[in-house]
Amino acid sequence: METNLDQERRQAHALLEMLPAEKLHAVRSLLEVMVEPLARSLALAPVEEDEITPETEAALERARASLARGEGIPHEEILREFGLHP
Repeated sequence: METNLDQERRQAHALLEMLPAEKLHAVRSLLEVMVEPLARSLALAPVEEDEITPETEAALERARASLARGEGIPHEEILREFGLHP
């Protein structure tokens, strides 16, 4: 039975290799939805268009300026802090 599964995977990989870029993107999105139920739920969720308040816009500008000055925290450091990265 596992041999059939291995063969199915090899055939699927071979087909993926033949796809043009735009179709590959569509198949990848479909596979993500099939593998991850949360991704499916999020994909089907309605988009909420919240208006950005002047206060939020000002906070975003301050954050962008801080990052431009190099004051951000590296992603690896955050991962280590949460025990997710060696």
